[in-house]
Amino acid sequence: MSKSAARPTLATTRSATLRAEAKLPTRFGDFRIYAFDCPLEGVETCALVRGEIRGAEAVPVRLHSECFTGDIMGSLRCDCRDQLEAALQAVGEAEQGIIVYLRQEGRGIGLVNKIRAYALQDQGLDTVAANHALGFEDDLRTYEVAADILRILGVRSVSLMSNNPKKREGLLDNGIAVVERIPHIMEANEHNRFYLETKRNRSGHLLP
Repeated sequence: MSKSAARPTLATTRSATLRAEAKLPTRFGDFRIYAFDCPLEGVETCALVRGEIRGAEAVPVRLHSECFTGDIMGSLRCDCRDQLEAALQAVGEAEQGIIVYLRQEGRGIGLVNKIRAYALQDQGLDTVAANHALGFEDDLRTYEVAADILRILGVRSVSLMSNNPKKREGLLDNGIAVVERIPHIMEANEHNRFYLETKRNRSGHLLP
């Protein structure tokens, strides 16, 4: 990344405050990492940025929701780690792009409840039915924090890497222009095939 790339200064919005930034070389390429306090959700989170994005149009953006079991432990029950690594690879090879890491484990129900949902899935429920059995809606994620982070980073519009129409709607509802959707489809395996079918058939994800 060019040392002369325009970068955000410390800034605050209603739901996110930029606290720190640094270079981050990775196996996927060289990024700059931005760390944020998110009082609206009571967490800290980060965004990885490549290239000059301030004032840019149609910046490739991936909103990735935290998945401890997939991202860290390599679980095969979901496609989260595959999606994260594919996004890092794509952005790492591009001139510019952003990955926002959202701290919304288990579609917003938290890690403990996600494992409880896993146990119900082991008994035959799909992910939606398991959430309902625990007293939750299908998906509790919100995108105000993501939108505020993109505003702080200074992008003018984004090309969203996602199969989930609700992410596009969430950004649009919070004032972020989305000029296109980039499909982000991973190959299924024997452990997550039913999970991906549920995403498509019950949650409206744009999957084959």
